[in-house]
Amino acid sequence: MRILIVGSGAIGGLIGARLALAGHETIFLDKPDVIAVLQTRGLTLVDRDGTTERISDLTLMSVQDEIPDVDLAVLAVKAHDISDVAPLVGRFTDSGVPLLTVQNGIPWWYFQRHGGEFEGRHLTCLDPDFRIGRRIDPNHVLGCVAYPAAESVDITTVRHVEGSGLPVGELDGKHTPRVGEITEVFRSAGFKSTVSTDIRSEIWLKAWGALSFNPISALTGATMREICIDPMTRSLAAAMMREAQQVAEQLGVQFRVTLERRIEGAGRVGDHKTSMLQDREAGRKLEVEVLLGSVREIGEILNIPTPTIDSIYALTSLLDVHIANNASGQNMRDNE
Repeated sequence: MRILIVGSGAIGGLIGARLALAGHETIFLDKPDVIAVLQTRGLTLVDRDGTTERISDLTLMSVQDEIPDVDLAVLAVKAHDISDVAPLVGRFTDSGVPLLTVQNGIPWWYFQRHGGEFEGRHLTCLDPDFRIGRRIDPNHVLGCVAYPAAESVDITTVRHVEGSGLPVGELDGKHTPRVGEITEVFRSAGFKSTVSTDIRSEIWLKAWGALSFNPISALTGATMREICIDPMTRSLAAAMMREAQQVAEQLGVQFRVTLERRIEGAGRVGDHKTSMLQDREAGRKLEVEVLLGSVREIGEILNIPTPTIDSIYALTSLLDVHIANNASGQNMRDNE
């Protein structure tokens, strides 16, 4: 397989590095400044046991380059960056190339090929101008949940912290040859990849924790372990998760683990900084809408109140504005 990895951050870098090391032809697509650094220094993967592997002969491209035909595109950018790359990846889905999405939280395509009364419903907070939905054909979108925890040490170094699950599924739940082939490819790269006939339940299972642990960590600076062992933050996370569970179950989602077991599993990850905390520390935009706004919007559609999630959404949104203002001020000072 020739595979395009759109975004070389923590998860994109981990998936792409593993695929390349397994012998698959892997192309990394990212911003020109990121590509320039990777061209000079390569990509280093730090494994869970501390061993390192450096990949120097990378195939690297930026959005300005003419990208060759590929068999699979993996969309690994942050959810708020998807609209910027939608025209590019849309060219691949127009040609029938499967697009595998691995974002945190609830995806923009949630109600596409969903069936039932909400079929085709547009989530405004995730795609406000319909730029993504208008450009990317949902018939060629596949869902995937990235369970591995990974960290970008810097632009050229990705550290694999924990986990290896990568379930893949069609949006309509069918077991098709293409999802079977993709899971085989992922397994060849060392991931625990299975075909899911209910990918939305898998998405909710991960989002269930991420929508609570991520914003709490960004607001407090706490690691996963610290959030789970502190009685007050653990209770806060559980309250948010109960609200989200009520929303999800109204849509027919089934959770295969209990809330307490989900929290215990998060605590076992240890002193890992969530992706949102990493973004805060780096001065990057936070994934507020995909983790919190999406659940609030679906709750409004279903007339299910989410007061705890609403409160954390307000705080995290203000933090996001504060980060953006600081970044803007720093850029102005840098240009003086």
